[in-house]
Amino acid sequence: MTISMKKTGLAAAAATALLAIASPAFAQDAGVPAETQFILNSFSFLFSGAIVMFMAAGFAMLESGLVRTKNVTTILLKNISLFAIAGIMYYLIGYNLMYMDVSGWIGSLSLWSADDSAALGGDFSGGYSATSDWFFQMVFVATAASIVSGTVAERIKLWPFLIFVVVLTGVLYPITGAWTWGGGWLSEMGFSDFAGSTIVHSVGGWAALTGAIILGARKGKYGEDGSVHPMPGSNLPLATLGTFVLWLGWFGFNGGSQLAMGTGADVIAIANIYGNTTMAAAGGVVAAMILTQILYKKVDLTMALNGALAGLVSITAAPDTPTIGSAIIIGAIGGILVVVAVPLLDKLKIDDVVGAVSVHLVCGIWGTLAVPFTNDGASFGTQITGIVAMGAFTIVASSIVWLALKFTVGIRLSEEEEANGSDATELGLEAYPEFGKGSQRF
Repeated sequence: MTISMKKTGLAAAAATALLAIASPAFAQDAGVPAETQFILNSFSFLFSGAIVMFMAAGFAMLESGLVRTKNVTTILLKNISLFAIAGIMYYLIGYNLMYMDVSGWIGSLSLWSADDSAALGGDFSGGYSATSDWFFQMVFVATAASIVSGTVAERIKLWPFLIFVVVLTGVLYPITGAWTWGGGWLSEMGFSDFAGSTIVHSVGGWAALTGAIILGARKGKYGEDGSVHPMPGSNLPLATLGTFVLWLGWFGFNGGSQLAMGTGADVIAIANIYGNTTMAAAGGVVAAMILTQILYKKVDLTMALNGALAGLVSITAAPDTPTIGSAIIIGAIGGILVVVAVPLLDKLKIDDVVGAVSVHLVCGIWGTLAVPFTNDGASFGTQITGIVAMGAFTIVASSIVWLALKFTVGIRLSEEEEANGSDATELGLEAYPEFGKGSQRF
C-alpha cells in the first residue's frame, strides 16, 4: 500500500469516526453534554490564559525597544518580576477580594483555594475547572502593572516600583474588579466592560499617570522654554515584535472573555470577537499613519505601533457586539486619539516613555464610552459612572501609595544614576555590553 493510499484510508476512517461521534448529537438535538462543556470551557480558559500570559513577553519587548539602551535590562527585569508578583498576590489575596462573597464594594480578605470536588464526583454543573478560571483571571492582573512599568521607565527605582506592584495587583485592581466582574455595585447598575477597557486598561493607565506626575519627567526631556527633547528608543524592530506579540495575545484577552466554549453559539461569538479585535487594531494602525502623515508630513512607526494597541484597547470593552465595519471605526478613533494624546501629555510635561497613558487610559475611556453604540443594553450614564468611579478611586489610592513610597524609601534615581542608566546603577548588567562604556574593540 502506498503512502497516498494510507493517507486516503486514514482520512476515510477519521471521517467515519467523526460522523459516528456526531450522529447521536444531531439525532438527539439535545445540546452538548455537561462534561463536554466542562472540558471545552476549561480548555478555553487555559488556552486563552496562556496566550494572554504571552502578552507579558510582548510588553517586555515593546518597552525594551522604546527605552534607551542603558535601561533595557532593568525594564526586562521589571516585566518578568511584576508578572511573578502579580500571580502571587492574586493567589494570596487578589482573587477572593475580587470574586468571593462580594457585597457591593469588596470581596473576601482570604487565601484562594481550588474546589473541584463536585466535578471529580461527576457533577459538571459548575461549568469549568476552578483553577482554569483562576489562571485566566490571574494573567489579566499583570497587564495593569505592565502599563505602569512602561510609563515610569528610566528614572524609577526597582524595589519601590515592585512594592507599588504588590499593592496594585493585590488590592487596588481587585477592588475595582469586584465592583464590576465580581458582581458589585457597578455591575448591578448595568455597567458593561466585556474584557476590560476600563477595568484593566484604564485602571492601569490611571496608576501610571499618577506615578508619572509624582515621579517627574526624565532629566533633559523638557526644556525651560517648553520644548520637548526626543529620547529615541533603543530598538524599533524589538518594539515592533512586541506589538505583534501583544496583538496575538489580545485574541486570548478578548476571546477568552466569552468565558465559555461549550456550545456552537459560544464558538461563533468567539470567532466574531477575534474578527472584531484584529480589525479594530487594523483601523488603529491606518488612522494613526494617515494622521501623522497629515500633521508631520512623515509617518511615525512608533505612532503606528501605538495605533494598533489603541485599536485593541478601544475594542476591548465590547468586542462581541459590533460588526466588522463598526470595529474598524472604533479602532480608528482610538488611533486618532493616541496621535493627539501623546503630544498633549508632552505639552503638560508628563513624561510617558512608551505612550502607555495615551494608549491604555485615553483609549480605555473611549472604548468604554463606545459600548452603547453597539450594545443596546448599555447606557452612557452608567458607562460614565463606572469610568469616573474607578478613575477617582485609582487616582486617590495610587497617589497615596506613590507618595508614601516617595517620602519613605524614595522612588527616583539620583541624577547621576539616571545619567549612567538604571542597568549599571541598579543591576550591574548591560543588555548590549559590546556597545557599553566598558566594551573593548578588537
